[in-house]
Amino acid sequence: MEVNNSFGPIDIAISGMRAQGKNMEVISSNVANARTTNAGNGQPYRRLEAMLKANGEENIGGVDIDEITTDMSDFPMILDPGNPAADAQGYVRMPNVNLPIEMINLTIATRSYQANAATLKRYQQMVETTLELLR
Repeated sequence: MEVNNSFGPIDIAISGMRAQGKNMEVISSNVANARTTNAGNGQPYRRLEAMLKANGEENIGGVDIDEITTDMSDFPMILDPGNPAADAQGYVRMPNVNLPIEMINLTIATRSYQANAATLKRYQQMVETTLELLR
């Protein structure tokens, strides 16, 4: 009998949970900084996005965070003449974070995490049933 060292269902599900957990951290950072007009460098906070990549042969070995990229889209401008960060015309550059989009991304990441957790639970039930049958 030959043992296959490729990713098993447990490894795949755990890799998905880790990747989506990190993705939720990135999304949470975006939501937390949605109104940060100075991120320490004189610029508003720039939205971050986690890029996922498939692992293993034929891309069936789980998932990982490939990189965390910075969204380089333009900053929206709002009119707020009383704001200390306002320019001469009274406009303030705001972070390029769109809260409804972040909430959708968070829902997707949460559902993916839950699906991987359900896979682990189902696999555990299958193993327990198999052990019961062998007794």
